[in-house]
Amino acid sequence: MPLQFTSDHEWIDAADASAAVVGITVHAQDALGDVVFVDLPAVGATFAKGEVAGVVESVKAAADLYAPVSGEVVAVNEALRDDPSLANSDPLASGWFFKVKLSNPAELAGLLDQTGYDELLKTL
Repeated sequence: MPLQFTSDHEWIDAADASAAVVGITVHAQDALGDVVFVDLPAVGATFAKGEVAGVVESVKAAADLYAPVSGEVVAVNEALRDDPSLANSDPLASGWFFKVKLSNPAELAGLLDQTGYDELLKTL
């Protein structure tokens, strides 16, 4: 399954049914500037779709990280905690934030595909 996106500029890769990977988009990291701190959720925490799951702080601003789907956090990216700049240098791969076990896989249908996300970006 290809990446899917939220209108809040998070991405999710649900290719692994046991744990979908979540991060911020290239647009989000561009808008934030140099990321200097990330507040990652605790493993075992549960979130409903749209709830604040963490915070990203940059030299310009702080922004909430929203859960793109409901579920339980099963892993966090400790490398990102140690080196927040990974969110800038590789936001769609090594700069991932957390992995979530989906509690309602049907929520994926409400997310944007790449084309839909690109159309959203044109309106900003």
